[in-house]
Amino acid sequence: MPSVYGLIAAAGQGSRFGGAVPKQYLGLGGATVLHHAVAALAGHPRISNVLVVIRPEDRGLFDRAVAGLSILPPVAGGPSRQDSVRFGLEALESYRPARVLIHDGARPFPDSALVDRVLGGLDRAPAAIPCLPLSDTVKRVEMGVIQETIDRSALWRAQTPQGFHFDAILAAHRAAIGRHLTDDAAVAEAAGLAPLLVGGSENNLKVTTTEDLAAAERLIAARRGDVRVGQGFDVHAFGPGDHVLICGIEIPHEASLVGHSDADVGLHALTDAVLGAVGAGDIGMHFSPTDPRWRGAASEKFLRHAADLVDERGGTVAAVDVTIICERPKIAVYRAAMIERVAAILGLAPDRVSVKATTTDRLGFTGRGEGIAAQAVATVRLPLPTPFPPPRAGEG
Repeated sequence: MPSVYGLIAAAGQGSRFGGAVPKQYLGLGGATVLHHAVAALAGHPRISNVLVVIRPEDRGLFDRAVAGLSILPPVAGGPSRQDSVRFGLEALESYRPARVLIHDGARPFPDSALVDRVLGGLDRAPAAIPCLPLSDTVKRVEMGVIQETIDRSALWRAQTPQGFHFDAILAAHRAAIGRHLTDDAAVAEAAGLAPLLVGGSENNLKVTTTEDLAAAERLIAARRGDVRVGQGFDVHAFGPGDHVLICGIEIPHEASLVGHSDADVGLHALTDAVLGAVGAGDIGMHFSPTDPRWRGAASEKFLRHAADLVDERGGTVAAVDVTIICERPKIAVYRAAMIERVAAILGLAPDRVSVKATTTDRLGFTGRGEGIAAQAVATVRLPLPTPFPPPRAGEG
């Protein structure tokens, strides 16, 4: 079977959308627009790997957006989308792909069936473009005045991912240097490749405006309408040491927390919360404290495992909230770093992560400085369950 790579163009500034953050890095359904696009291609069984073209100054945003996804290191884009795609193709050349799917990072929903149609088209042609027919009447306008009605019967809206035989589209892009073409299909047409039309998807929208982003949120809500909430609680006692680890951040202290793993009380509570939201038991059922494999293990492994179980069910972690309960050390100065770390582990936008701290006014074991407790809540969105079919005649 021919090797297929995904190439995602995400080097734009999103000027039409407005705002300080490029639209591909905006929050969507507990992640980002770009995360959804990358995850869709990276998770397709026919795609060997995915390369994303970005602006170098967006590297921090990119790393947070794709946290947890196994893809190739990004490459820097150019002054135009056409340049960026060519740079991406040239970076992929050493992997010798037979075919490439070129996708816009602002299209978060390239579903598996759409990708299959594009790949099927490449069995019959050197280029395959997903398109939708125009449903609205089209007018030609000059100076705000309608001049004529255009026959729409032969007009189609092009989408991505657009598929190509790799060598052919790389040569076409090199030949098109200096020209200003609107998409990769136009580059292919200019090289005489005659792209094949395949069916697009109405849900494969492109986020260009705030209205588009709201529509994308509605699509996710409709797909993942089963909202679950889980809670977690964990306690660790102090022992010898000079630091504590809370929510993945090392904090200097006159004692350390005692535990079989790295004793990260915040991540342990959060792991239990995520597991509870999907009815998957607790942390000890998955990582036994008597198993030597987990001695000193990084607790982020436990949290990632819990998030993977949500992914396997077709869901997503939508938001999390962690409360650290202790007299000392003081948490406030480390709070922002904790939020960033938890967001990176779960692949969430930071505004979907809350970390805060409280004391017990010197009451109880935390008040006496004997240890630290943490409680957490996780909100998870899962696909709505398929209704049971009605019984057939004669069945009770």
